[in-house]
Amino acid sequence: DQVAEGRLGPSTVVLDHTSGFEGLLLVDDDLLGVIGHSNFGSIRATTCVYKGKWIYEVLISSQGLMQIGWCTLSCRFNQEEGVGDTPDSYAYDGNRVRKWNVTTTNYGKEGKLVEKDTSMWQLQGEPTVLITLAHIFNYFAPLMCKVYLVEDVLMTFLLSILERGGAVEAHPLIQQLLDLMWLLMEEYEVHECLKQLLMSLLRAYRFSPIIPDLGLQVSCISKSTGIFNVLDYLFDVLRSVVFFYIKSPLRVEEAGLQELIPTTWWPNRFTKEGKESKEVKEESAEERLRRRAYERGCQRLKKRIEVVEGLQVQILKLLLNNKDRGGGEASRYIFLNKFRKFLQENASNRGNLTVLCPPEYMVCFLHRLIAALRFFWDGHKAKTPATLSSEAYVPPQLFYNGKVDYFDLQRLGGLLSHLKKTLKDDLAAKANVLIDPAELQAVTMDDLDEDEESAMSAAQRPSAALAIGGALARPGWLSSPTLGRANRFLSTAAVSLMNPRRPLGTLEKIKVRTLSVEQRTEEDIEGSHGNEGLLLGRPPEEPEQPITENSLLEVLDGIVMMYNLSVHQQLGKMVGVSDDVNEYAMALKDTEEKISRCPKRRRDIHEELLKSQKVFSEKLNHLSRRLAWINVTIYSKEKMQDIYWLLRVCIRTIEHGDRTGSLFAFMPEFYLSVAMNSYSALKNYFSPVNSMEELPGYEETLMRLAAILAKHFADSRIVGTDIRDSLMQALASYVCYPHSLRAVERIPEEQRISMMKNLLAPYEQRPWAQTNWILVRLWRGCGFGYRYTRLPHLLKTKPEDASLPSLQKPCPSTLLQRHMADLLRSDRDLAPSFLNSVLNQLNWAFSEFIGMIQEIQQAAERLERNFVDSRQLKVCATCFDLSVSLLRVLEMTVTLAPEIFLDWNRPSSELLLRRLAQLLNQVLNRVTAERNLFDRVVNLRLPGLESVDHYPILVAVTGILVRLLVDTDVQGAERATAVLLADPCFQLRSIQYLLGHAEPSALAAAPAAAEKRHFSLHTYTDYISTEELVKVDKMLSHLSEESKQAAATTLPTSEEDLCPICYAHPISAIFRPCSHKSCKACINQHLMNNKDCFFCKATITGVDDFTKPSSS
Repeated sequence: DQVAEGRLGPSTVVLDHTSGFEGLLLVDDDLLGVIGHSNFGSIRATTCVYKGKWIYEVLISSQGLMQIGWCTLSCRFNQEEGVGDTPDSYAYDGNRVRKWNVTTTNYGKEGKLVEKDTSMWQLQGEPTVLITLAHIFNYFAPLMCKVYLVEDVLMTFLLSILERGGAVEAHPLIQQLLDLMWLLMEEYEVHECLKQLLMSLLRAYRFSPIIPDLGLQVSCISKSTGIFNVLDYLFDVLRSVVFFYIKSPLRVEEAGLQELIPTTWWPNRFTKEGKESKEVKEESAEERLRRRAYERGCQRLKKRIEVVEGLQVQILKLLLNNKDRGGGEASRYIFLNKFRKFLQENASNRGNLTVLCPPEYMVCFLHRLIAALRFFWDGHKAKTPATLSSEAYVPPQLFYNGKVDYFDLQRLGGLLSHLKKTLKDDLAAKANVLIDPAELQAVTMDDLDEDEESAMSAAQRPSAALAIGGALARPGWLSSPTLGRANRFLSTAAVSLMNPRRPLGTLEKIKVRTLSVEQRTEEDIEGSHGNEGLLLGRPPEEPEQPITENSLLEVLDGIVMMYNLSVHQQLGKMVGVSDDVNEYAMALKDTEEKISRCPKRRRDIHEELLKSQKVFSEKLNHLSRRLAWINVTIYSKEKMQDIYWLLRVCIRTIEHGDRTGSLFAFMPEFYLSVAMNSYSALKNYFSPVNSMEELPGYEETLMRLAAILAKHFADSRIVGTDIRDSLMQALASYVCYPHSLRAVERIPEEQRISMMKNLLAPYEQRPWAQTNWILVRLWRGCGFGYRYTRLPHLLKTKPEDASLPSLQKPCPSTLLQRHMADLLRSDRDLAPSFLNSVLNQLNWAFSEFIGMIQEIQQAAERLERNFVDSRQLKVCATCFDLSVSLLRVLEMTVTLAPEIFLDWNRPSSELLLRRLAQLLNQVLNRVTAERNLFDRVVNLRLPGLESVDHYPILVAVTGILVRLLVDTDVQGAERATAVLLADPCFQLRSIQYLLGHAEPSALAAAPAAAEKRHFSLHTYTDYISTEELVKVDKMLSHLSEESKQAAATTLPTSEEDLCPICYAHPISAIFRPCSHKSCKACINQHLMNNKDCFFCKATITGVDDFTKPSSS
């Protein structure tokens, strides 16, 4: 044999049994085998190498502790130190998976070198190669953690392998490389290297330029999917959510949209339900061709984007796989914990934009996650008798059994700690759940400083671990390093006392206590052997058979939370592009009309108009292509169906939670918020591209959501003012539109009556303004002159101003009006309390309005220019609008149930009528007086006070008077007339003002002010019918005649016969037992709040009629 350079010794290598060994060793006759019989014997071979690369092979025939390696000639061994234990030797220990050179460190994976049956390692027969690789990795491992090497070398190498096509399993070289990394690198080095690999993949995808076929995005995601297939634990939701975003091009040219959509088109006018829509001209043949070409371009774009979306869903399918344990934890449960932390990070830092997931990323992530979830949900249904994803919901026990962490998010019933204390008996009775007494004694996290929190968390962790069978927390490298601390009082619970799966008796309670997210195991989520996992504490209303895998329920819950965190706001934000298209289209149309009207001699103006036309056209071409991208990625039909599915999930979840009674208070507020917001998004954001009416089950969904709003806007189990206001606003919006109003009318009659009863509750000590708006919207279209969509007085002064405030089209509900009338007639206590509260609020609102316009007038009259605060103007306008709406509710009540005021057999009818007449006279006198304060402020035409004018408030008052004096029986008209004329504030000229009849003093000055036009209902014939005007004329004639007769028959009253309280009416009542006197109106109103006499403070036991005896 030729002697190789760098080697000394015989050609055949054998064991050196003559020198260099230590301990009791039994060497075979052929000097090729050795057995150790002492504590730690060592032996060399007969060959030395000093240059080049060399390997040798050893067959290990037994188990136990042993080290194998290299040593120098000067190395000395003893019973305690063998190869690797001295400075002159190096060894590897496969039993303990460590490398040795005096000191020791972790190295490789157990069994990779020494186990014969290892399935993953492909180089078992060549351990000498591995020893050589160990030396190589010893030098190169630190470099593998450098971002520039990972991105330029490692990622390029991996992607070059995947470029050959086929599944990842077809490329064993990737698996071999990963095995080598785990075997020959330190654990922290592996994790750092793989983390940098993930970040490199993210950057490659995020900064890939957009080309027409999206090929770079498709290629990057395909390769990333392959790497995630074997490195799924690398997925960090906080960072990797970038993979699910399809960025919008900054420039149309960048994405090649001009080639995809060569022809642009935009609608002439966006028409949305509720807005006044002009007649749309019939589409011309040219416009039709442009629209169809534009739609074909949009379809081409959609097909290319769908390829990317499909690959993104594949990544999530890998991460949600629960069948890939391989001796460790399945991907789905790793993903669940990271996903929950991702939600916590975004929920806890909503004000800190730097650490939040961008909302545009969140929108795309939501849609891909819904697609992956429904895939696994329906796949589970195919194997078990579970529920389809189309009927999915979140069971109510997730909200109170503590298994799912909701951080510091508000519950419907308030703070979780408060609910645990107040509803602990209900939890025990309805769900067989006992709260750990330590939980009830705990204070909130805000009362603890950081040191106390850390100490308490550390003290509680061992006991919590015992509750789940000794499971330890997940290693820190699996968690996002940027996540904040969790609230331990709102974290997950663990089951400490588990019973076999059988019906729980009244004495068999399950005791729960808090447990951090990191300590949860698969068993805590899915359950096993009688442990129901996330479904612990099932109420009797819920089915025994689980509707799907528990882990999918937690994913679904997280999807709902994601929508609430930022998805809804982003959907609303992107609507701005379609609004821009509409504005530019209107500007272009206006410019073209000006060009057609421009005189030929004015070439300068014509050229400027042509330049404007060109700018608007170019901008519209750009926006229409950008709108196509947005409609495909955000507002497509498929995305609309996802949001609709989410709405139905929330509706079913709320319905199931409502059945649990008092435990409904544990539901997080965001479920109701998402139900309301997702419906709003479907109605407002996806039109006119897609219509909600085309969705399956649209009518039923509207009705079920209407039932939720009608029942819960006054639900005593809901205590949060914000969510109660949101429910009220949603219901107010619901009754504005014909489709949703009809849905309210289709809910069960019992629920409709209950809703109306809650709306008619007294206005004191609650947000009455929103309730009042709802009643007004049920009445609009039925009141006197109350059929307008734009304020008539503004249309008279600015008929072409498109920016004028507009109202919804009237859509009154006669069915709900009938329920209201029945309630007011049948409940004798409800009507007085409701109407007195309405009258009180009207008195307050109108008084506030008068006080504010006085301040505005004083500021306007000063010599120095004082600008009125815009906030003050807004409050002033709001008080005026509230006064008008309260008057409309009174008109509604008088019309539907006039006997409440006119049937004096009812206890409070006369008092209510007198109070009503008093307020109506005050309003009329303030508004109709010549050259009064109201007139002067209206004539200022201040911005912000556009709604303040004579028409809205005077027609409301007129409607009430006409109903009391004309549209009633003779007895009722007589009573109303008598009360109205008896009020000392009544002035006939206020009624004459309504029809434009000026006062005599004003007639004398008419020639000097001929140019001033007086208010008259006759000038609003477009809004007031001829029949209504006839009734006003009849009312004026009636009051004129009655006031003359009253003046002729009324005898002068001495001062001593007048009521000593109001000095307006004669004394008509005497009190028992003190015999003091006043008029009936004063004492009746006083007795509503106080039972003491005005004068002597004695308790009044009764009131009798008083008639002054005739003098003899």
